[in-house]
Amino acid sequence: MRRFERKQNIFTNKDALSESYQPERIQERDEEIDEYMDALQPVVDGWEPNNIFLYGNTGVGKTAVTEYLLDMLLEDIATYDDVDLNVVSVNCKTLNSSYQVAVELVNELRPTGAEISSTGYPQQTVFKKLYAELEKLGGTVLLMLDEVDSIGSRDELLYELPRARANGKLEQAKVGLIGISNDFKFRDRLDPRVQDTLCERELHFPPYDAPELENILRSRSEVALADGAVEDSVLKLCAALAAKDSGSARQALDLLRLAGEHAENRDDETITDKHVEIAQDKLEQERVVEGMRELTVNGHFALLAVVSKAASRETPCRMRNVYQEYVRLCESAGVDPLAQRSVHNHLSDLRMLGILSAEENRSGSRGNYYSYALDVPFSSALTALSDVLSLTSVLDEIRATARRNDVA
Repeated sequence: MRRFERKQNIFTNKDALSESYQPERIQERDEEIDEYMDALQPVVDGWEPNNIFLYGNTGVGKTAVTEYLLDMLLEDIATYDDVDLNVVSVNCKTLNSSYQVAVELVNELRPTGAEISSTGYPQQTVFKKLYAELEKLGGTVLLMLDEVDSIGSRDELLYELPRARANGKLEQAKVGLIGISNDFKFRDRLDPRVQDTLCERELHFPPYDAPELENILRSRSEVALADGAVEDSVLKLCAALAAKDSGSARQALDLLRLAGEHAENRDDETITDKHVEIAQDKLEQERVVEGMRELTVNGHFALLAVVSKAASRETPCRMRNVYQEYVRLCESAGVDPLAQRSVHNHLSDLRMLGILSAEENRSGSRGNYYSYALDVPFSSALTALSDVLSLTSVLDEIRATARRNDVA
């Protein structure tokens, strides 16, 4: 019978390839760090802090740089007797309103056992409780709101907090907001009054290019991997794949980690390009499955319609043709189809999740329209759909069509 045993032929510190790992030095973000430090300088000087917003795609270093600089700020500012700094961090991903964010902040500031309920209070009452906790803390308080775009249009807190001191809601505490967003258009959707008072300093984190990702991987691999455990071409390949897809350091690190795990599980001594290719397939599969968790049944059928068109090599495919295929598939499965506008919304969600790509076509007086295509491997999308849809005959038909058209 197989028993558990420790394997250390590939990894010496696999944690160094994880999202939570904090390196001693942030690679390839010198310009952004310099600009960020300038924005934080008023805290060191004892003045009211700037409100700072960071924008950039997932995995480009926004949160890592923020945590790195805030740790440094807390350490350096301890040498000054006249500045009392506290940092409160909240991830807003599951919080979709000012009310919920305010409750979370109150509970972060309160001791264990004194938290307030997430429902049952008027919004202004929760705001007052938040002001009371901030006043009790006093000094300078930086509130870091990660994935702040989740708050959507219910952004009253983002208007209230920057004005709280001027409006007499705070006297002892000087509060600054640090908002981190993957949505470049989030600012444009804020109430104009919020834009005027909130977005004092904006920092943009562009995607990494392949050489930058390779440098990041090389630095992490020196900590994470055993000597001689990776072929020279592997870091270049992981960097190139991630740069082509997203420019995300997280994706590049995940590729290297998964490739290493695959090599280790096979008792191979070295990570090779083949291990990376297998890791890439696994990541793509996980990406589709993760995205599909957020979809309804009709969202699954909207994706299936694009997959069906892809099997026939008919993508990019116009919305009206995708919709016709969607209706056909729904009727064959006994599912009531939605209106075309609702299906368009599902396709837009799939695009936001990185599962579909959309090409805008400008057609003059006839108006603009989008053509949709898969932005993940055909096999990954079809396998994920097979796990959630009991449509054996339909899925077999799509597979057969794909084989005839040599679609992989």
